[in-house]
Amino acid sequence: MSDKKHKPATRLVEAGRLKEWTTAPGKPGGVVNPPVWRSSTHLYEDVADLAKGRPNADGHFYYGRRGGPTQWALADALTGLEEGADGTELFPSGVAAIAATLLALLKPGDELLLTDNAYEPTRAIAFGMLRRMGIATRTFDPMQPETLAEAISDKSQVVMLESPGSLTMEVCDVPALTAIAREHGVLSVIDNTWASPLGFSALAHGCDVSIMSLTKHIGGHSDLMMGSASAAAPIIERIRLQAQYMGQVVSPDDAALALRGLRTMGLRLEKTTSSALEISKWLESRDEVSAVLCPMLPGAPGHDLWKRDFTGGCGLFSFIFAVADKAARGRFIDALELFGIGFSWGGYESLIIPADPARIRDHHAWPQGVDHGSGLGVRLAIGLEDPSDLIRDLENGFAAMETK
Repeated sequence: MSDKKHKPATRLVEAGRLKEWTTAPGKPGGVVNPPVWRSSTHLYEDVADLAKGRPNADGHFYYGRRGGPTQWALADALTGLEEGADGTELFPSGVAAIAATLLALLKPGDELLLTDNAYEPTRAIAFGMLRRMGIATRTFDPMQPETLAEAISDKSQVVMLESPGSLTMEVCDVPALTAIAREHGVLSVIDNTWASPLGFSALAHGCDVSIMSLTKHIGGHSDLMMGSASAAAPIIERIRLQAQYMGQVVSPDDAALALRGLRTMGLRLEKTTSSALEISKWLESRDEVSAVLCPMLPGAPGHDLWKRDFTGGCGLFSFIFAVADKAARGRFIDALELFGIGFSWGGYESLIIPADPARIRDHHAWPQGVDHGSGLGVRLAIGLEDPSDLIRDLENGFAAMETK
């Protein structure tokens, strides 16, 4: 397993590079990157070897659906980044990781407590698939921890968190929420994609499971789909078995791409965080903007909690137009040349989408605690471009809003 005594930047370089995965048996030297092991079939020495079986854990050849050295290297590296984790399970997407984790921890008759700022596909899983299986879902206001305590019943088994919200950018008090959950014997699961373990140590702040969409920061190049769930024992074994029941596996080629992206993730996050701060400060000065929802920005909603609990950020944030209708917002977006219109983020390129989370909120209005302005927003994902070029592009967008 990865050595957690080193600083995160060192772990990003060293993790997942065990000698047995980078060196030929009995041969000197080796290679820097774990090779891509493409294999569906793993062979046994003889019938006696087959009869012994293999431990159901990474590092033991059994069958391709349980992965091989390339997938194991990635899982080992991710476990090494997550303080308190004993293992990591890989999935074909972040949504697959969320679905499998909830299925592993819930059964018919149980109840899920869902943060009201949840990623929309997470909400769809809760009120779609889980409901059909006889698992109820109750939402709570993540900004009011007492509402979680009020929502917990004797059927509650899991609370699903997200901080910051992927559209709303609300930063909740994770330690307070997980303490409430633990007091009632409820497990806490968090979608930690925004900050990653480099920016938020989820298990150290009371969460039982940390989920990421590796499609975002880990991949970093907009060319793979993958997700992960990290946890301590015995929870990680429950998630592993659920993944195996569902036949979930990632390709070694994609695992190699994720490992490659992992090595430079720290540098990319530093760059996108720095650019996002520069751009958010500029947006804050614009008359066309009523509120900038960037928790890294001093004075922005959630900044105090972010400063207390987080060690890093990323390039994803939102802002609200002071005066606009949907047509004007559309002109703003369409005028941009450097921002692509797309749902993902965490890649090297900048992206933008309209942000209208009010339709999927059960509790308070969005945004909370700021000038609502027009009530219309956009979400920006800042990439690796020069921030001055991105600012000029946004200036052109604001100018286009005035064109009828």
